[in-house]
Amino acid sequence: MTTAQVRIREAIANGETSLGIEFGSTRIKAVLMDKHFKTIATGSYEWENRLEDGFWTYNLVDIISGLQAAYSEMRLQTEKDYGITIRTIGSIGFSAMMHGYMVFDKTGELLVPFRTWRNTTTSVAAAKLTEVFQFNIPERWSIAHLYQAILNDERHLNRIDYMTTLAGFIHWLLSGEKVLGIGEASGMFPIDESTKDYHKPMVQQFNALIADEALPWTLEEILPKVSLAGEEGGKLTEVGAKILDRSRNLQPGIPICPPEGDAGTGMVATNSVRKRTGNISVGTSVFSMIVLEQALSDVYREIDMVTTPNGSPVAMVHVNNCSSDLNAWLGLFKEYSDSIGHAVETDQLFEMMLNKVLEADADGGGLLSYGYYSGENITGLEEGRPLFIRSPESNFNLANFMRTHLYTAFGALKIGMDMLTKQEKVSIDGILAHGGLFKTPVVGQKIVAAAMNVPVSVMETAGEGGAWGMAILASFMKDKEKDETLEAYMDNKVFKHTAGKKIYPDQLDVEGFEKFIERYKSGLKIEKAAVEHFLL
Repeated sequence: MTTAQVRIREAIANGETSLGIEFGSTRIKAVLMDKHFKTIATGSYEWENRLEDGFWTYNLVDIISGLQAAYSEMRLQTEKDYGITIRTIGSIGFSAMMHGYMVFDKTGELLVPFRTWRNTTTSVAAAKLTEVFQFNIPERWSIAHLYQAILNDERHLNRIDYMTTLAGFIHWLLSGEKVLGIGEASGMFPIDESTKDYHKPMVQQFNALIADEALPWTLEEILPKVSLAGEEGGKLTEVGAKILDRSRNLQPGIPICPPEGDAGTGMVATNSVRKRTGNISVGTSVFSMIVLEQALSDVYREIDMVTTPNGSPVAMVHVNNCSSDLNAWLGLFKEYSDSIGHAVETDQLFEMMLNKVLEADADGGGLLSYGYYSGENITGLEEGRPLFIRSPESNFNLANFMRTHLYTAFGALKIGMDMLTKQEKVSIDGILAHGGLFKTPVVGQKIVAAAMNVPVSVMETAGEGGAWGMAILASFMKDKEKDETLEAYMDNKVFKHTAGKKIYPDQLDVEGFEKFIERYKSGLKIEKAAVEHFLL
């Protein structure tokens, strides 16, 4: 065993570690890191949402078994590499895809299947609440799901004792504490920046709005407590330890930081919690987070107002559809290569095909596609139909095909970002990007820089993702110095020696994307017609 391995083994034995576990839309990932923020071991569990009874959901069996599988894989890797069984961890944090709806009765029974961020069934409720609050309430937010359930007169409402998100549920399950980090809480209900808590006048407005329903609870009674980054959110209980670690070696009592959403962990993983900075997280969905210097002048239905994990205001542009259709096409190409006896590894295929984008016409050659697997709030669609469209005059080749599918992955995002940069004149010094797309150098950064017309950086830690960001928040809770801010902790400790690669917008790409986005907006009528007429 090397000296470095011996040092890590001692750190594991002494609990000089932090663990982050994040429930993403396609993967649950566990990252164990040391006090120098270096990854020791990882584990993961692949999963997919299901459309059941009209709602996108993940069932409880998959949630729990996925948690256990990700932890178990991480534990086994640690045992293999360092010859030690994990019995304690310095600190733990849990995160998950933001928003959605999980409600429980007094016994802890889940009253309806988990309704994820992907559902666009709450448009009436979201519009009404936006009107009442004069604050944008997105369809994904927990309060929109709750109010829609009230409007639908759903049977479970009288039994509600607690409402939370997926991250909040995992935290509650393992710690017994009903708490959320402020960034995650801001995806449930509006936050008052001055109090760092739910917006009290809006809470009162909601209670007044539903007063005639004579429900046996008020909103403040069923919401989780709001906590800031750096505060302790509870400790791993004896039951929680047994749930998390099926080998029964992990001991209870480990401090757990407040749970956060994937938006918050993305900001942390990319060191973008300071004002005028932003990040973009790319996966099944895509969202950008811009930390604001001042409030927006108007209410935009396309822009969510959330917070950083330490409570600063953030403009969030969230898009339901990003990489799914691109992945599907690449899967088709892989099936073709396998069929003709020239099998290519998936990672090699992705890199090869994405690099074709660099050979394409700046506007994608007149091609058009929509990767809408589900509805899209920004473009006003409650359902989606993946489409690829071209005219006889389009320059139809592989390079343009690939560029078009990358452009469209960020099409709805660009529409939302243009509202911030062109209408609100929000200044952005730079964007930090993370997600699997950026494992292929240059291409993803180049396209995002064209879409947003700002420099885009990818840190050398970008591949670690949100689970690593959650581990940092857990470490910050345990190791921060008195009065040390999250920004200072990340600048001076986490990212002090971390390099990044920055790409500036290419003017030809910027002009090409602008031409493409006009085609994209004009063609939305085609997508809407497909939703209306193409029925399964």
